[in-house]
Amino acid sequence: MKITVLGAGAMGSLFSGYMSRNNDVTVVDVSETMVNAIRNNGVRIREKDGSITECRPNAVLSTEGIGLQDLVVVFVKSMFTIPALETNRHLIGPDTYLMTLQNGAGHESKLLRFADRKHVIIGSTQHNSSVIQAGFVNHGGSGVTSIGLLDGCSDVLQPIAENLTSCGFECHTENNVQKQVWKKLFTNTAASSLTALFQVPLGFIHSDPNANWLMRQLCREAVEVANSLGLGFDLDEVVGDVDRVCINAPNGYTSIYADIRDGRRSEVDTISGSVIEAAHDQNIQVPYHEMVVKCIHALENKNKESK
Repeated sequence: MKITVLGAGAMGSLFSGYMSRNNDVTVVDVSETMVNAIRNNGVRIREKDGSITECRPNAVLSTEGIGLQDLVVVFVKSMFTIPALETNRHLIGPDTYLMTLQNGAGHESKLLRFADRKHVIIGSTQHNSSVIQAGFVNHGGSGVTSIGLLDGCSDVLQPIAENLTSCGFECHTENNVQKQVWKKLFTNTAASSLTALFQVPLGFIHSDPNANWLMRQLCREAVEVANSLGLGFDLDEVVGDVDRVCINAPNGYTSIYADIRDGRRSEVDTISGSVIEAAHDQNIQVPYHEMVVKCIHALENKNKESK
């Protein structure tokens, strides 16, 4: 397949690297430092056992002249999705699939500006990655990647799922992919957000009783909101799933953790904020989520003022 990945950050580097094993993959980024590092050294991935995987996707600052793609994967931060797709609109033909595995919910509305519903893939992945330096990422956790179409009937995506699986990402198609997106959202809003607040790896959210208690309160609020949308989650199962992610990736550092550490604007409004937005629509109170969002924005402002 001809694939372009938009964004060479932690997850963009991980996916472009692995997918380049069996595909013609280009990763595009606005950072000259990032692109040059991948051009010179490839994408280097530190695995959980400490070994280094080296992959060689094509890295560019501009996709001009590359031609239509079979698949365009969006891994830029949510606030840059539309500008990135506008800049790379020439890659998208009538048969091109657009896929988002971005954190949070609601990304499909942006992708639908550039492709019809039959070619917009939404999904979630349990893989975790963080940037060590340009072109070098830490693969802190792995698991299942789920993809699907907005209207169900996702069997047509089986070749893409099989392709991703052959590259090292166990991938399944789902007819109710929104439920899978919320499953990933539970981890992001209940655990990843706390790693940003406390500046800790995921393992701390399991091992520290105070952080673990907060994680459970966030899960409780998010499950109530999800179930008000008819998704039918069991709270104990959700808490167990989120806790296992933290156990299985004790040294996993999240992208939102890195954003706060490095003084960047985070995606908290797309992650925890999407739970708050849905809660307000359903007249549900989510005070812990509101506190988390306010705290993370306060940290962003603090970092901005200290520069």
